[in-house]
Amino acid sequence: MEFLTALSIGALFGIGIFQVLRRNLIRSAIGLILLTNAVNLFLLSAGAYDGFVPAYVNAPPGTASDALPQALILTAIVISMGATAFMFAVMIVISGRYRTSDADQVNGLRQ
Repeated sequence: MEFLTALSIGALFGIGIFQVLRRNLIRSAIGLILLTNAVNLFLLSAGAYDGFVPAYVNAPPGTASDALPQALILTAIVISMGATAFMFAVMIVISGRYRTSDADQVNGLRQ
């Protein structure tokens, strides 16, 4: 199961990197979203250890899962949602001003 999880996280990360390096701004945005999801899955899989009971319950000491990865993932989700909204707002301005989503055809990005 761990191998399949690691393989899927690696594939998601690789696809995200491939999409970020494209010239199309929409594909770059989708690649950034994939990268953030890959990092969240990595944090989730790294934080899942021998805990048998979910965090924040009344459990005997040593049986509850670690709450730190869950808090990190929740924070990362909120921050990535804000960054994605800002990125889409900038893309709307760029596509309205230059009538394209290709980064090579936007002259203002070169300066």
